[in-house]
Formats: sequence, structure tokens, C-alpha cells
Amino acid sequence: MSGKGENMLGFAILLAFNFIGYVIQMGLHLPLPGNVIGLILFTAALFAKVVKLEWVEEAASLLTRHMMLFFIPYTVGILLFLPIIGANLVAICGGIVGATAVVLIVTGWISSKLGKEGEKYGG
Repeated sequence: MSGKGENMLGFAILLAFNFIGYVIQMGLHLPLPGNVIGLILFTAALFAKVVKLEWVEEAASLLTRHMMLFFIPYTVGILLFLPIIGANLVAICGGIVGATAVVLIVTGWISSKLGKEGEKYGG
């Protein structure tokens, strides 16, 4: 099999794992999204050699190449909130800058503490 047949098999396998993940999530009422459960099961199937990488590689590559198309609905949805974003722009920017500063400061502080611990033990 080559070309379209492999793509169809790959898509079928990926969709099957996605569907199984949703069924498990709905049936067991798990707080984890169904597509994440399906992805975990798919990864386990790959490691267990139940699914061969060659079967899904071409379909996965096609999906990855066109991934930006999957974000268009979210981008359009954000446009609906432009008035709210505009009204709260100072708070949003302040939160982004403040959170970034806190992360940088905490990361620097932890790095300096770990560096001193390494020197203390001869590392």
C-alpha cells in the first residue's frame, strides 16, 4: 500500500484512538480530556508495537504540516472579544509583564541557590 491508502489507514488509526479516548473519558467520567486519553493510549500502543509507526507516519506528518489551520477557529473566536480585551488592555499587559518578571526573578534566585549548592559540594 502506498499514497492514499496509507494516509487513510493512518487517519483511521488516529481517529480510532481519539474516539476510544472520548469513550473512556465519558464512560469513566475522568477529568482528563478524551483526546489526551486517546493520545496516551496511542503512545502506549506505539511502544508496545501494537501499532507500527509506518502505519500512521504519513497521516501524522500531513496533520502536522497543516496544524495552523486548526487554530483558525480560536483566532476568529478571540476577535469576538476585542472590545473586552481593549477595555482591559492595561491590566492584561500588566499581568503578562508582571508574571514574566516574577518567573525570571524566581528562576534566577533558584539558579543562584543551586549554583552555590553545587560549589559547596565541589561540583
